[in-house]
Amino acid sequence: MEDSETNPPTSRDRRPSILRRFRDRITSSQSRDENRHNSAALSWNGNSSTPSVEAALEDLDITEYADTTNGQKSQRSVLSSLSTSNTFCEQRYDLEHVSSGRSRGFSRLDIGHAQLQTDERRRDGSRSPQQSCASYWLRRTTSLRFRRRRRPSAPNMSLMQAESANASHPEIKIPEVNLEYPSYAPNPTGGAAARAAAAAQNEMLETARSSILRDSSRLVEPKFNNDSESGIGIDLRDRFDEMDTSLPLTRTDPGVVLPEELLAHVMSYLDAASLMRAESVSHRWHNTAISYHVWKYIFWQEYNLSYQLSAEGAPLLQVGGLGLGKNRPNQEWKQMWKVRKMLEARWINAQAAAIYLEGHKDSVYCVQFDENKILTGSRDRTIRVWDARTYECIKVLGVPKNSSPPRVHEPRPNPTNRKNHPTVSIVPARTIVELTPTFTPSLYHDGSILCLQFDQEIMVTGSSDHTCIVWDMKDDYKAIRRLRHHSAGVLDVCFDDKHIVSCSKDTTICLWDRQTGDLRRTFAGHRGPVNAVQLRGNLIVSASGDGIAKLWNLVSGLCIKEFPSRDRGMACVEFSPDSRTILAGGNDMVIYHFDANSGELVRELKGHKGLVRSLHLDSANGRVISGSYDTSVKAYDLKTGDMICDFEGWTTSWMLSAKADYRRICATSQDSRAIIMDFGHQLPGIELLEG
Repeated sequence: MEDSETNPPTSRDRRPSILRRFRDRITSSQSRDENRHNSAALSWNGNSSTPSVEAALEDLDITEYADTTNGQKSQRSVLSSLSTSNTFCEQRYDLEHVSSGRSRGFSRLDIGHAQLQTDERRRDGSRSPQQSCASYWLRRTTSLRFRRRRRPSAPNMSLMQAESANASHPEIKIPEVNLEYPSYAPNPTGGAAARAAAAAQNEMLETARSSILRDSSRLVEPKFNNDSESGIGIDLRDRFDEMDTSLPLTRTDPGVVLPEELLAHVMSYLDAASLMRAESVSHRWHNTAISYHVWKYIFWQEYNLSYQLSAEGAPLLQVGGLGLGKNRPNQEWKQMWKVRKMLEARWINAQAAAIYLEGHKDSVYCVQFDENKILTGSRDRTIRVWDARTYECIKVLGVPKNSSPPRVHEPRPNPTNRKNHPTVSIVPARTIVELTPTFTPSLYHDGSILCLQFDQEIMVTGSSDHTCIVWDMKDDYKAIRRLRHHSAGVLDVCFDDKHIVSCSKDTTICLWDRQTGDLRRTFAGHRGPVNAVQLRGNLIVSASGDGIAKLWNLVSGLCIKEFPSRDRGMACVEFSPDSRTILAGGNDMVIYHFDANSGELVRELKGHKGLVRSLHLDSANGRVISGSYDTSVKAYDLKTGDMICDFEGWTTSWMLSAKADYRRICATSQDSRAIIMDFGHQLPGIELLEG
């Protein structure tokens, strides 16, 4: 013992000494307990009836014992150890010595080794002669009754948590010997996921409560229910409407708090009138509100929307300019916005200057222009190119027919309507004196130039000589090829990046390849001359003297829809860039507005007193321009159909063609002149809008 205290052996070295000590104690106490053991054995073996568990426990004097390390141990564990022993005598000695182990100084290890010896004897198969049916019954009962049911393992549960769970488990009472299975208590580790979800929702609820009740004097406390599992009743709505409005509000100037870039971005969402009022708030607001990029966004948002929509669809042959200016550094976008507003006011008030282009020797049938040049085609078989800024004739294409020089005409203003009178009438001097040399190309028309259309690359003209000619715009208007198929005069032409479409007095429509000039398809269906045609993507719309406008499919060559007039023929037609609107006019002096998808008549634009000879849809600015045989040019609002301005009597004869852009209307007349109605004449800053 002294050696063991000075040099304590390991658990492996102490096993033999512990066994010896245990045997010695058993031997010394055997004589003392022999009588008691024999009496208990005789009472168990000799009684034929089945004893109760309580009697057996009372005879064996089994009591609860204390473990030296873990405290109290239940009586069930002692009975479990009984079921593993071989003989009743060995069980008796084990139980008694175990029950008194603490008082006698036995450690838990000593008791374990004693039990180990008992197990070894059981494995050897030895059976004590004193073992009886009562000992078998006792092992049977205790093994069935006190066998521990395996509990499903709980994730992340430590040993200490398991012990505490067992300690909180209610003790199961020992039933009578009827071998009925007991009812087990609920599993304490079940529902871990549900409890975790409830804890998370409770935490979220508490966070919402603390944020809402941060200022309890201004907000009403919300009501919560106790259903935290499903989340029903959790109210996270904004309680701003429940605030007490009588309390003073804290107002902060965003110009002081926000950085300059963010403040400019916020101001860019204002309209122009609000932005100009914001300039007078403070110096910081003023400097931000007049910045270039803020007004650039305002300007493009108001005037570039229609242009963007047209650019997304089929490319539209641009007539005139867009009035968007040049995108260059330090552009005066605010001044450009003001110029556009003044220009719109002039449109409403019909304040325009009349500029006459005189040079043709006969009726001028067609016109098209951009910001740099104006092209006109005449019955004198020539095409004239005019400078759009100086209004001088810079080139004449074709061989003019012999005729007398044109006479200068003066406009006939209507004295009863001041809006009808031009603000100023200008006739450039060089257009009167014939100083422009005539360029005779290898190909030219032998008849009247009835129609023309151009873009940045080519120009296509149609003539009464039954042919079309394609011209190269980049090579000084050089004639490329002639298109032959029609048997009568070509009344109108149009094209896109793939095809060229022409219509004729022979009631047919021809589709040509733009690159090669080959004829692809002929559309026949009209019963009268096809006076006008328009192309948008795979759709063609045509207007004829038979009084019907037709919508054709470019691929199949079939007529999809028909748009009839009231009672007379149609002379002109327009097709919107988004292919949704069709405008047509003719002998009944009415402009028809059709829905291309449904074929229904949307409205009628009235006001002319003669045949509507020409139509132009200025989709970028939302205006419809018309020219009539009543010698007037009128402008209508596309959305409402209201007349914007009326120019009547500015020429001495019929209006044969009219087109417009953001600042001017170019029209041609039978009196051999072209007239420009310029709304931006001498307007300060008008040059900023030129592209």
